[in-house]
Amino acid sequence: MATATEPPTTYSLPQEFLDFQETIRKIVVERVAPRAAQIDADAEYPRDLRELFAEHDLFGLPFDTEHGGTGTGTLMLNIAVEEVAKACASTALMLMIQELGTLPIKLFGTDEQKQRFLPKCASGEWSPAFALSEPDAGSDPGGMRTRAHRDGSEWVIDGTKNWITNLGVADFYIVFAVTDPEAGHSKGISAFIVEADRPGFSVGKLEHKMGIRGSPTGQPIFDGVHVPEENLIGSENEGFKVALSTQTWSASTAAASSIVAAPAAAASTAGALRGSVSTARMARVMISPPQARLLMPEARAWPSTVPRRQSSTDAAM
Repeated sequence: MATATEPPTTYSLPQEFLDFQETIRKIVVERVAPRAAQIDADAEYPRDLRELFAEHDLFGLPFDTEHGGTGTGTLMLNIAVEEVAKACASTALMLMIQELGTLPIKLFGTDEQKQRFLPKCASGEWSPAFALSEPDAGSDPGGMRTRAHRDGSEWVIDGTKNWITNLGVADFYIVFAVTDPEAGHSKGISAFIVEADRPGFSVGKLEHKMGIRGSPTGQPIFDGVHVPEENLIGSENEGFKVALSTQTWSASTAAASSIVAAPAAAASTAGALRGSVSTARMARVMISPPQARLLMPEARAWPSTVPRRQSSTDAAM
């Protein structure tokens, strides 16, 4: 017996979101896009754009109204990240790290911690960092070597993190450290808030990256840094749960940036190829024909296979 097929449910953005999206798009076209290439070339943190975003409440997107945010939720944040990332991934990362670096406090922090840190992040006055990875514990953060031990009413943190976004820019760092070395792999880890002006904290090596150069990435160093008990996030030895929950929650924002970066890069490449015959010839070697045909009409005439370039060794044989 045949049954009627119900039409698929369709969704549309609320008008409030569409209006905000249009405002962000205008900001990106007029202020972000003209600066993007120079930001990347100079590896310059765009403080002027950070101030601009703060003026337009963009840093309030990850936060509830009770903490000074817009209260518009994750969807509106991802829309904003998409719009900014179309022009400049470094600048989009300012919005992304504003969420990633504060999620541990939002999800597991005390009311006092939320009131102390979130409003200043929502206003754009402060910027956070999420310090989980280490030189020997990147894809396996459960094997971290950073340690924290009690000293009276304080915790003392020693260790080095690696590949940390916002290094040298952040006003505070969410730092994960082993507090029970006997607990085993991925266990006995706690999360702490470490303000950047605490004695013993220093900025180590900065990475020389191929892209997203306007966002500093590198090694924060913690050499006997003392933090008070009230800077512990969540329960002692439960920090790995804080880390995994944070990364799960923030995954959609990372996807929002990446999903627009690829087509934007393809469009930019297509424009460059159309403007130069020599560039097009070079692309014939660098890009496979099926991909190239999507980028430029001239590539449709290329053969289905690209002959291997003759090396000096081949020529001598």
